Amino acid sequence: MQAISLPADVITMDYIKEYKSFINSHYLSEGVRITAGIVLPALLLSYFELLSVGVVVSLGALSVSIADTPGPIHHRRNGMFACLIINTIISFLTAFASADHFMLGALLLLSCFVFSMIGVYGSRANAVGVSALLVMVLSINRQHQGWDVLLNTLYILSGAIWYMLLSLLLYSFRPYKLVQQALGDCIMATADYLRARASFYEKEVDYDKTYQQMLEQQVAVHEKQNLVRELLFKSRNVTRESTTTSRTLLMLFTDIVDLFERAMTSYQDYKALHDAFNNSEILEHYRQLIISLTDELDEIGIAVKSGNASAETGELSKQLNNTRRYFNDFRDANRTADNVDGFISLRHIFNSIEDIAARIHTLHLYTTYDKEFVSKSKTSGDYDKFISHQPIDVKILKDNLTLTSNTFRHAIRISIATLAGYIVSLLFPLGHSYWILLTIIVILKPAYSLTRKRNYERLIGTVLGAIAGMLMLYFIKDNNVLFVIMLLLMIGTYSLLRTHYMISVIFMTPYILLLFHILNKANFETVIADRIIDTVIGSAIAFIANLLLLPAWEQEQIGSYMSQVIESNRNYFKDIAVAFIGEPVTVTSYKVSRKNAFVALANLSDAFTRMLSEPKSKRKNIKLVHQFVVQNHMLTSHIATLSYYVKPLAEKYVSADFVPIINTTVSTLDNAAQTIQQHQPLPATTTLTENKVQQRLDELLKTRKQELQNGILESSTKKALSEYKSIADQFNFIINITADIKKTAAQLVKE
Repeated sequence: MQAISLPADVITMDYIKEYKSFINSHYLSEGVRITAGIVLPALLLSYFELLSVGVVVSLGALSVSIADTPGPIHHRRNGMFACLIINTIISFLTAFASADHFMLGALLLLSCFVFSMIGVYGSRANAVGVSALLVMVLSINRQHQGWDVLLNTLYILSGAIWYMLLSLLLYSFRPYKLVQQALGDCIMATADYLRARASFYEKEVDYDKTYQQMLEQQVAVHEKQNLVRELLFKSRNVTRESTTTSRTLLMLFTDIVDLFERAMTSYQDYKALHDAFNNSEILEHYRQLIISLTDELDEIGIAVKSGNASAETGELSKQLNNTRRYFNDFRDANRTADNVDGFISLRHIFNSIEDIAARIHTLHLYTTYDKEFVSKSKTSGDYDKFISHQPIDVKILKDNLTLTSNTFRHAIRISIATLAGYIVSLLFPLGHSYWILLTIIVILKPAYSLTRKRNYERLIGTVLGAIAGMLMLYFIKDNNVLFVIMLLLMIGTYSLLRTHYMISVIFMTPYILLLFHILNKANFETVIADRIIDTVIGSAIAFIANLLLLPAWEQEQIGSYMSQVIESNRNYFKDIAVAFIGEPVTVTSYKVSRKNAFVALANLSDAFTRMLSEPKSKRKNIKLVHQFVVQNHMLTSHIATLSYYVKPLAEKYVSADFVPIINTTVSTLDNAAQTIQQHQPLPATTTLTENKVQQRLDELLKTRKQELQNGILESSTKKALSEYKSIADQFNFIINITADIKKTAAQLVKE
């Protein structure tokens, strides 16, 4: 097979795909919305020579935009309304206390603690807290007297009201747009996961690197799925309105989650496959076929985000037919009694690819929003079981007022760090010293790894952005041109803030420099110097605080993620396995346990990734932890594979022979979870003394090998072996992996 010889074309296509994806993304929509919300009040009021008032109104709009993160519209509305009330109060208190350094310092300390602690109520509550701190910090150097205190507060309030009305109005025009954009991202994240899996079929595969990429992509898929799940199942206009659009979006999401599970079923013993077939081109054929699947998914994702129908070229169908012919010819020419197992595995891989291709064809059809096609599809009404609810209960806050709570530690850390930054800004007054506080609040995160990453990105981004801004101001003298550039930089800043923080900071720094230049003709060398110095000081304080003030290391928390993933996998396995002993399980129950298993695995993978960024002294038993993560990913994959055989084969091969394997597997997983929870190895409660499933499989294999030796290519044994081996292999893989997980858990608590 010839290697691909047009890398330039591939790179060009990737750039085009990235461009289309970004143009149609909710990130760009968000960037444009925030920019409009901030700029329009200042422009309008500057027309009436009230620019200074317009800047304060824009600050109110900016603060509320922080809580306007993607989610169900009633959550966004509630978050913005909470911002509106809290920011009005905090702006009044800040203006009132601004004349007294001690009073302002006390208010800053208390506010940082309170608004960091409300993060226990979820990410949107945390955004509300950050918004309040932003208003406080940006108002800290503006001293007000008498009625000016009230007027400043009213300006902030009016800006908040303006942005909230703008956001709600834009939503009313296109209520489904955000769901489409998030769903498109979810589809493309699934394509990236498949692309990582395709690397296993490369001749010179780096298994550790590929596993790490796969785990990272699995986390990304989980994040996208969770957002879409929130948008779909918590939005009444989707779940309660039986429109063609709402039904189509529900079916698209249901099918892409099923497709993701099917992608996980393609797990194989890749080392054994390479040992058996690395001298042929069959694995490369498979790899390129999987890449074609990912390209199709990308096209579907972009189409869903734009609201247009995707087009099938027919190339995937041709490639499937070509690979099928290649496989059949290769098998007929090379199959022997000794390698029959390997060819059965190759057949199962190709069957998985064909199944995913069929699902992709269905996704293409959904993008047409055809009423007749969608009406034939069935949707579940048990949506509440797939989403989590965050109650606003004072007890939750009280329970977290302890050093065992990471949120409490973070609240203390950011309070002390911000107060230290305020004291430094008083001792060494610079032109824009509030940037020190802003840097600390933005950089300091609950996890060390996130703070370290943000620190690096903000420092590098600030320096590069300062250079870019200096060049713009040096070569461009027309304020109208600078204003247009500033608008573009603002859109870039707010569009990339959640996805590419360093690039966002690179855009943010010249945008701020241009803003100061346009507003008051400030000397840009002074502004640049202030910006860099303040950022360095803030970054240093944040880094020291994160390292020394009640640090929270992943090794202290990863045990809970480990036990959760074991318990979730146990429930997922039980809901699948009982079908092979004749016990029914509802589709909803199975899908809920599947979702929980995927979420738990993503949380563990994410915690492990954060652990890799921590100091070496804090990465205890990192190899064992990595081994544990990979083992659980393999376990989830094999359970997903087993689920695929329930519908076609469970009833046909139902047998009490599976009972001992199921009981032993569940007991072993329970034992492993308890080992981690109790921090000590526990003796096994159930062992498998006789594997009747394997015995039956061995008998079928023996009969089939004899048939092949006798020249019998087609027989009833061939079909029975292919079907039963599919089931037996998964049960055997699962019980062996659970035993390995138990051993790894015992080693972890021992060391």
